[in-house]
Amino acid sequence: SFTSLTTDLCKKYKSNIILRGLRAVSDFEYEFQLATMNRSLAPDIESIFLTPKESLIYVSSSLIKEICDLKGDVSKFVHPTVEQALKAKLDS
Repeated sequence: SFTSLTTDLCKKYKSNIILRGLRAVSDFEYEFQLATMNRSLAPDIESIFLTPKESLIYVSSSLIKEICDLKGDVSKFVHPTVEQALKAKLDS
């Protein structure tokens, strides 16, 4: 996490791309507003949107955390490294 503008973080790390995921049509309007504002703040930084496989559209980070917290199997939804990190965080 960070406490600055995303565009400032990009500049700090010399990145010119913001990669965002769109799960549903309802995400588009908010993400479009963010991308437009970011472009206004830093025209040299481009926003790129990716869409998930149809089988993963319903998956959200909060849902994954809840499943993991309740000792459910999240292995088919996240990379093994992410699964390990979630379990380590919940065990601490």
